[in-house]
Amino acid sequence: MIKEWLESYHPTDREKATSALREIMQQLALAGLYRAGFYEKAAFYGGTALRIFYGLDRFSEDLDFSILTDNPDFSFQPYIEAIVTEFNSQGMQVSIREKEKKMQSNIESAFLKSQTIWKELILDGILPQQGMGQVPNIKIKIEVDKQPPAGFATEEKLLTQPFSFYVRCFTLPSLFAGKMHALLFRKWQNNVKGRDWYDMEWYIKKGVPLNLSHFIQRAVASNDWKKNSLTSEEFLHLLNAKIDAVNMDRVKDDIRRFIPDENRIAIWSPKYFHDLVERLKIEDQNTPVSPS
Repeated sequence: MIKEWLESYHPTDREKATSALREIMQQLALAGLYRAGFYEKAAFYGGTALRIFYGLDRFSEDLDFSILTDNPDFSFQPYIEAIVTEFNSQGMQVSIREKEKKMQSNIESAFLKSQTIWKELILDGILPQQGMGQVPNIKIKIEVDKQPPAGFATEEKLLTQPFSFYVRCFTLPSLFAGKMHALLFRKWQNNVKGRDWYDMEWYIKKGVPLNLSHFIQRAVASNDWKKNSLTSEEFLHLLNAKIDAVNMDRVKDDIRRFIPDENRIAIWSPKYFHDLVERLKIEDQNTPVSPS
């Protein structure tokens, strides 16, 4: 099954095949969590959710989840065995270790990492056919927000590999809110994520409205916004200021390895993003939105 699954991506080089393998691992992890009933308590969000369930045309690395209601005592430990068992059913051995925390956080993190070289496990004899040779270990970060900001909405989305099952996901407007919070308020000045800008472009071109209510609650929870309200005009002012401040060359450098055609970003410039933002749609924050 894994061979056919990998070939369905039609990888043309080692890097693309490695990205495809990572996405296969992500879906196996989602399947294991489904079997353990994880989506009764949590929802999937972030770039990987956007790619797998909503058609974003770039690869993503992490698995990000939010508990549906505030639960600081939530433990991810009971779900680890289900993930490992799912991989074992495909002849793959993985380990999951806790990420060491340097400070207290509401995010519970773990690393999903192949325990030995892939070639020695299930893909021996398959990868050379893809022109890859030996494949490096693939590491996937898993994060679970135990005290999420409110105001997001969810829906069930169908995944058909490795079998058919449903995953509870953030809706597109709520995903958009989370992405814009990340774009505007990443803490390190040099931590420029071209993926944030690529995703923002995708949302705007798709006509997805921003869930402003959820954005506000995220910004307040992260201490990046002091009021419990934010007008559309204030939001757009923040965004346009960010466009003027960001190093566009770093933005482009970060995104290149995640996209199929870097000619797509040739047009990127402050002027382009200012013009693009004029098309951004914002949901009325007075419309009630809550986890479903």
